[in-house]
Amino acid sequence: MAARKSPVFTTATTFGRLLSFLGVSVLCGVLTAGLFVPMAAGAGSAASASITFFDGLPADLERATLATPTRIVAADDSLIATLYEENRQPVTFDQISPHMVDALLSVEDYRYYEHGGVDVQGIFGAIASNVSNGTSRGASTITQQFVTNVLINSANERGEEATYSGSKGVSDKVREIRLAIAVENEMTKDEILEGYFNIVPFTGNTYGVQAASKYFFNKDAIDLNIQESALLAGLVNGPGYYDPQVYPERAIERRNLVLGTMLEHGKIDQAQYDAAVATGLDLTITPTKQGCVAAEQAPYFCSYVEHLVLNSEEFGATAAERRSVLYRSGLTIKTTLDPAVQEAAQTAVNETANPDTTAGQVGHSMISLQPGTGNILSMAQNTRFTPGENPGDSMLNFNVDQYQDGDPEKSLGGIGGFQPGSTFKPFTVAAWVDAGKSLNTQLDGRKKTYPQGDRWTASCLDGGAFPIGEPEGWTPQNYGDTNYGDATVLHGLAQSLNTITFSTARQLDLCRIMEIAEDMGIHDGKSDSGEKEPLDIKPSALIGGVQDVSPMVMAQAFAGFAAEGNVCEPRALLEVTAANGKTYDVPEPECEQVISKETARGVNYATQEVMKSGSGSLLNYGYQPMAGKTGTNDSRSQTWFIGYNSGMATASWIGNWKAGTESLSGLEIGGRIYPEIDGSLIAAPSWAKFMQQAGDLYPGEAFANPPGNLLMNPNPSPSPSESEEADKDKEKDKPKPSATPAPRPTTAPAPKPEPEPTTEEPSEPAASPPAAGPVPGPENPEAPEASVP
Repeated sequence: MAARKSPVFTTATTFGRLLSFLGVSVLCGVLTAGLFVPMAAGAGSAASASITFFDGLPADLERATLATPTRIVAADDSLIATLYEENRQPVTFDQISPHMVDALLSVEDYRYYEHGGVDVQGIFGAIASNVSNGTSRGASTITQQFVTNVLINSANERGEEATYSGSKGVSDKVREIRLAIAVENEMTKDEILEGYFNIVPFTGNTYGVQAASKYFFNKDAIDLNIQESALLAGLVNGPGYYDPQVYPERAIERRNLVLGTMLEHGKIDQAQYDAAVATGLDLTITPTKQGCVAAEQAPYFCSYVEHLVLNSEEFGATAAERRSVLYRSGLTIKTTLDPAVQEAAQTAVNETANPDTTAGQVGHSMISLQPGTGNILSMAQNTRFTPGENPGDSMLNFNVDQYQDGDPEKSLGGIGGFQPGSTFKPFTVAAWVDAGKSLNTQLDGRKKTYPQGDRWTASCLDGGAFPIGEPEGWTPQNYGDTNYGDATVLHGLAQSLNTITFSTARQLDLCRIMEIAEDMGIHDGKSDSGEKEPLDIKPSALIGGVQDVSPMVMAQAFAGFAAEGNVCEPRALLEVTAANGKTYDVPEPECEQVISKETARGVNYATQEVMKSGSGSLLNYGYQPMAGKTGTNDSRSQTWFIGYNSGMATASWIGNWKAGTESLSGLEIGGRIYPEIDGSLIAAPSWAKFMQQAGDLYPGEAFANPPGNLLMNPNPSPSPSESEEADKDKEKDKPKPSATPAPRPTTAPAPKPEPEPTTEEPSEPAASPPAAGPVPGPENPEAPEASVP
């Protein structure tokens, strides 16, 4: 049984009201006396003590930046998203309906234009009303309420706990009065009202009369009629209690009370009152979309930008300061995003792997960078940017690293990348031409086993080599266990022959190959050591079989090839300006020449051949010149196509993002189930769809040819191989080796049939025809055999 309250201490009794009267009178005496303290400077010790107390209070009101929404916009100033803690749309006094001003003053402070910030007559009137009627009528003026809201806003901006009306002590009230007087000495009445109308909360996170008018009635504040003004004026007394969506009856009752005060004080006549109270609420709820989940375009790019600001000390020394700047200071963040490129990318991604017709674990992303600047032109993804748990929902960004610069304190919201497969092979070609070797050098591409202990030159490792560790040795394979023949370096890249890649690397230093990749920007997308960690140095890395690399980083590297070795850091921000005019420094294009132009031209020559005779030859992308490379990891769970010219580099990825080693085969993708998948089957045609729409936006110039020595035919026959070394009788029948250094001979036995390589040694799958044409496999037994990518 609940304890009974003593009637002596409740205002429901006459004696209780008397006690309340005495208590409030004491408070009123303190407050009233406080108003005259400054005029009693020489009146004795008590007055002096009071003056000392006021000396501890600020003479002027500390005014923090009024919290306003941040806008993230594209390069053409089109809106990407609005971010805020408080939805506020500041307006000037002349942009507010006179009915709204009359309604507010009638119910909150009808003597507003007569007092100097504190209404002593109103204080005594409130006391009398509360004692005689048992009400809880307040006596704060509009100026005092303005002061209170400014103090709350300042506390919120600093991340401190604010003091609200219900929790104010005597000292808080005295401070409020002193500040109200100071405000009245600094600002005109209309300026104070303007500030009040822009700062006061109306419902939820909707602040200010303009945002409230838009939210409840979908109109500007200047257009509010009498009853709409009365409704909003009534809300400021209790935004939650009088919320018209939740408590419509309370809202109407409160609105009509405001209308009554307007009639009482002559702001409306009887006819206007009668017409207004006869109306319903007539709401037109129009929420302002907020956050990247409600982005107008490119939600994952929006999230990336959001993380960049929250990670940068340019926007504040602490995480709390940066959040306040981002969500409260009304930033305009202009970005590099090109809406036309973004639309083309998102359309291609949706048409290829729409989440409604695609298995939930299948992800598809596409990102484009501009060579020479690093500007991010687009960032598309097939999942819905929502925290939901339905298939196709994901807040993870497939395009970017997990952490910025490998710092676990700086999340980018990314998944951290995927195994790049054969899109990594151009780095081996880069090391080959960097060493002055010809792309038309013919190498032995026969299947061979590298025995345990076989040493691959790696000058940066202990002992200067990487030894094969598997007891049974290591036997890399081509797709379909075929195409084991002599081929040039150029043909080997165009057809994505693993055996040619390894024959190429045998004549090089593994450390040099991986050094070039690192210089081009390649690193582990899941780095969390505080720096960008390079990939492991081992033969399987040459065909992308080690750590995960993000699509953004792959696009960055290929953009570096397009810019003839000039590699630029990916860049998303063009300029950032706050509502108060403050500007923030953002990174300028940060580019570095990391390989020679001749080396980059050699790679571009080779990757163009991919588009002419390799896995890109059947793509209908409608634009020349173009270079590219397909990629597929060993388990066929991650597939790629990276296409580029001198104007734009684009990485198209499609893979299993939830289970990185589970094959895509047998999963529904865009309403279709594929028996076998590689980079040329889906990722490449999706890129081609994109290029059909976006190719003309960033046209490329013809790639410059590499020096003649990189294209000469130095040796029409292959160099001796390890397998030939085992058969001395055959060696005498072969042409003499050229001046090109031959692989180190071994005593390895002739190769035997070996099991499929593991994920650590991924093999490149065959290229299948793009969207048009039959796909080989059980569903199409008559289809021609696919060419090798």
